[in-house]
Amino acid sequence: MPHSDRLPGAPEFSVKLPKEGGEARGYLLAEFGGNGTHKFLLLEGSMVVAEAWPGLGDHARRIRADLRASGGLVDAPADPDRPEAPPRWVAAQDIACNSSSAAAALVYGYDASGPESWRTAEGHPLADYLSTGWRAPRKAWLVRGSNVSGRNLVRQLWLKEGFVSLAGAHLPPLEETDPTKSVLRRYVEEGYEGAASYNQKRGLVDELHAFLTQMRVGDTAATIGDGRLHVGRITGEAVQTSSPGGLSNLRRTVGWLPQSHAYEELPEEVQQKLSVQHDVVDLTGVLDALDGLTGHAERTDPAAADDTGEYPAVERPAQRELSLPDVTEGLASDLLVHDRAWLEEMRELLLDERQLVLYGPPGTGKTYLAMKLAEYFGGGPEQVKIVQFHPSYAYEDFFEGFRPVEDPETREVAFRLTAGPLRELADLASREGNRHIPHFLIIDEINRANLAKVFGELYFLLEYRTRSVRLTYSGDDFALPPNLFVIGTMNTADRSIALVDAAMRRRFAFVELSPRAEPTAGLLARWLKREGRDSESARLLDALNALINDTDFAIGPSYLMKPGVYRNGGLERTWRTKILPLLEEHHYGEGLDITARYGLDSLREQCP
Repeated sequence: MPHSDRLPGAPEFSVKLPKEGGEARGYLLAEFGGNGTHKFLLLEGSMVVAEAWPGLGDHARRIRADLRASGGLVDAPADPDRPEAPPRWVAAQDIACNSSSAAAALVYGYDASGPESWRTAEGHPLADYLSTGWRAPRKAWLVRGSNVSGRNLVRQLWLKEGFVSLAGAHLPPLEETDPTKSVLRRYVEEGYEGAASYNQKRGLVDELHAFLTQMRVGDTAATIGDGRLHVGRITGEAVQTSSPGGLSNLRRTVGWLPQSHAYEELPEEVQQKLSVQHDVVDLTGVLDALDGLTGHAERTDPAAADDTGEYPAVERPAQRELSLPDVTEGLASDLLVHDRAWLEEMRELLLDERQLVLYGPPGTGKTYLAMKLAEYFGGGPEQVKIVQFHPSYAYEDFFEGFRPVEDPETREVAFRLTAGPLRELADLASREGNRHIPHFLIIDEINRANLAKVFGELYFLLEYRTRSVRLTYSGDDFALPPNLFVIGTMNTADRSIALVDAAMRRRFAFVELSPRAEPTAGLLARWLKREGRDSESARLLDALNALINDTDFAIGPSYLMKPGVYRNGGLERTWRTKILPLLEEHHYGEGLDITARYGLDSLREQCP
């Protein structure tokens, strides 16, 4: 293949084969393949996995077979130092592939993403050297300009002259209309050498790529100035021009709408996105909310705007608001809650606080009640996820972290960033179409883990739901969706875990479940009446708790709300194997005769 066919500006890429099997090398070609992406040239001498895995497509299998038959792929020499190494092939010639993914499949022996698999010597993915692929018909962008080197460009220039801009004082003249990330990275590395840190340069590349390449005419533009949100539509392509101090020399014209919106009155999901600390932020995830603010529907054709950049107002369907179902008599009856006002208070606490903890001694129905409330208010079990904390539970288990994962094709194990239950539920709750539906995370035994270790930076988000934080592992800007509720349960009988720190108490509403107060008081008697059983066990439990005289160590009714208790000998068996052992631990070292004080015979004498 002649060297002139190489894509200009594209470097050489490589992939490493598993189990120290060598590497393959190649580069992009200027010619396009059948799927609309650049062809890829696999260079002579590249190593190839000989085994084809089950997931490899039929077309790729035929190509490998044809290359073997024609001598394009030959057996690689055996390594005398590694006799157990799997067989490999080697490219005996340069091989033109239909795409980088086709080349990756040829090398690995299974289907793989070429743009992510092939890397430069510096570790940059091949995707950075490709033009922007498919994008949504209309997107939304936040561009910050209220403090550019101490100047409020929003007030002084943008709103008056109708544009948004980025500073680019050190950039050379841009020759391409849609520069790739690799081109922009080269410009930034050369122009900002010594003027910016590696992290600043990385962020600048992302912002320039969004502003110059990903933005399109017709997209929604937004900015914050003097505490108000201004919204408009992008009406012009990006241009590079001179400006004082280079503060606004990359510009796009914008038709600003006349009305603005106070920041504190914005929907919570919009406030979360606006809190992301970048100069250019993709707001497409809240595009519907922005359209709801302005009363404008989607227009993919920029010609639909008038001379001011405004689009004709249309009637939009009302956005569905987040709410929790009202408490009904049916719910109170199902849960055997005597005082319906208690359930009303739970609903109000969830709406106001979004996080609450049910705490109390064993057997008071904390987990059961948490699940029932979550399923009722969430509309079903599909919106409920439950986890149980324990001493070894960590942030990586709860939210996200690198975990060993087996590749289904090669069976090799590698550490990959994996979402935990909170991240999974948050992603589900924030999905378009789900944002008005309550989702619940139940944390059982919430005080058994090291809470600061488990929550990490999420502690902040529990208190400030309208803000976002930069995540430790993925680097994403993350906010807790407003429709995600958390219910924890906490056992107070174990003194070693009964206390939680002040930060935790400030972020959660705490609701006690005690056998001496609603809704737990009288629960067993109501259950026995509904089941048509004798009320003796309820009287015995009340007498037992009166003797214990310690709220944290009282015995909850759920021990006696099981069918097996009421079979022949079941009450005596439950008392002997479930209840008395708890009291023996409570009075450990006191020399007290537990059976004589708390046994059934003794209690029956006290309440005939």
